[in-house]
Amino acid sequence: MNRIPRYFVLYSLIFISLNLAAQDIHFTQFYMSPLNLNPAMTGVMNCKTRMIANYRNQWAAVLAANAYNTYSVSYDQKVPVGREDYFGIGGSLWGDVAGESRFGTTQGRVSFSYAKKMAGYRKKASYLVIGADAALSNRSISSADLRWPSQITQTGFDPTMGFDELAGVDQDFLYPDLAAGLLWFSVIDNNTNWYLGAAIHHLNSPDVSFLGNKVSLYSRYTVHAGVQFEIQRKISLLPFAVFMAQGPHRTFNGGANLRFAMGPSRTSNQSWEVGTWYRLGQRSNPEKGENAVSLHSDAIILSSRFNYENFGIGFSYDINVSSLRQASAANGAFEFSLVYYICGPENRGVYCPRF
Repeated sequence: MNRIPRYFVLYSLIFISLNLAAQDIHFTQFYMSPLNLNPAMTGVMNCKTRMIANYRNQWAAVLAANAYNTYSVSYDQKVPVGREDYFGIGGSLWGDVAGESRFGTTQGRVSFSYAKKMAGYRKKASYLVIGADAALSNRSISSADLRWPSQITQTGFDPTMGFDELAGVDQDFLYPDLAAGLLWFSVIDNNTNWYLGAAIHHLNSPDVSFLGNKVSLYSRYTVHAGVQFEIQRKISLLPFAVFMAQGPHRTFNGGANLRFAMGPSRTSNQSWEVGTWYRLGQRSNPEKGENAVSLHSDAIILSSRFNYENFGIGFSYDINVSSLRQASAANGAFEFSLVYYICGPENRGVYCPRF
């Protein structure tokens, strides 16, 4: 690609990104990022307090130093209510930065939930959880490292020529964000449980435009489910799945982990997990019409997790199988997750699945 078309493409991509409501961040290890997945997951744990850190790096093979980098940290705890119910209280902070424009979003969020026991007894129970969160987000962009068509001369790129095309653009602004969710889970015994949840993010459809013309962020609808059951002594199967819809975009991520108990008993929290996942996406297909869309394979995911007492460490790698694999050499994204629990005495029996 020669110089002028290359910068023209860059120029076009930047302004497309300024005018479109982009998709939200997502983590492959969604089951280790519960507050980002569904506010009803707040406080849903067997311990009293949970702290989680996530990091994702994507498209480094294509964008090098300008790859997508996403991080998240969260804290939540459960507070007993009466003899059987709970409040969940938590907070999280996440950020996402990409490209030479440093296009990024940072969000701070507070989350609340209430878990009501619907059936069962001390060792076997079903709960309905309702949750909500409120957030303040910052969206920003930087023109310091960008190059514009007006700076291209007959001899090449000249940073002293031309002008900043983003002059007059609000390059840093805040907006509020609201979400709500539901979760149902049933615990059969220490090694058998299932759950089903749904959430709506961006209930208030916040304006995310840099250019002053209103661009509302699409609401994101999420449905997720998971099961755990023992297939033989100290070996459990954990299928998980999540479906998200946001505006014209759809994505499905599903797969399963095998959990191998390593402690002195099946109930101890010492285990190793390994699994395989598959992500399917939806994209525009202009060849079939203006509004036509088509499904496409996005990634095959390899995942692993190690649990030891109050710690959990997860790693996953996305193998790109989309049409971009020719440029990325099939490299997609890697992701790390770390969770730490503070438990203390728990006298109410089995409360929830171990995420």
